[in-house]
Amino acid sequence: MADSQTVTPRRPLPWAWIGMAAVVIPLLLVLAFGLRRDPRALPSPLVGRMAPAFGLQLFSGGRLTLGELRGRLVVLNFWASWCVPACTDEAPVLQAIWEQYRTKGVTVVGVNIQDHEAPARTFIQRFGLTFPGGMDPRSVIAIDYGVYGVPETYLIDQSGRTVYKYAGAVSVDLLTPVMAPLLETR
Repeated sequence: MADSQTVTPRRPLPWAWIGMAAVVIPLLLVLAFGLRRDPRALPSPLVGRMAPAFGLQLFSGGRLTLGELRGRLVVLNFWASWCVPACTDEAPVLQAIWEQYRTKGVTVVGVNIQDHEAPARTFIQRFGLTFPGGMDPRSVIAIDYGVYGVPETYLIDQSGRTVYKYAGAVSVDLLTPVMAPLLETR
């Protein structure tokens, strides 16, 4: 006849709890920090520095350089025709800013990247965009500005210094409070 033995469950060793805590606590901290951050707030080493010079072949013909815009506040927007819905959402906003502020010293410039000319021109016609814009076929300008993706918008002050960057579709409510103090110093 077999001896009957009582089996008692084993308790986890203290080091097992310590090991689990060592994994779980840092993971929770990373998640908590990550969820608090605005995903559109991509840092840019350009903010506070002189904006990289560029030359842009315009869709309307001719060429535009950043140097020609010295003395004006520049809203530099990187976009693509395939960028839906963000670029399609912000296109009317950029046109409205251009119409409202161009006589007040603001120039909106659209830089089309990672795109083809025909769809880019169709996009411009669809939204009735009249501000200066052109293609960056080899992404030279985009690389100089450190563009992560489209849309991205930079504000360049009258002295040529990058003062603001936003990744995502801009709105009037987003841009005008940033632009206002820069226009008051004119």
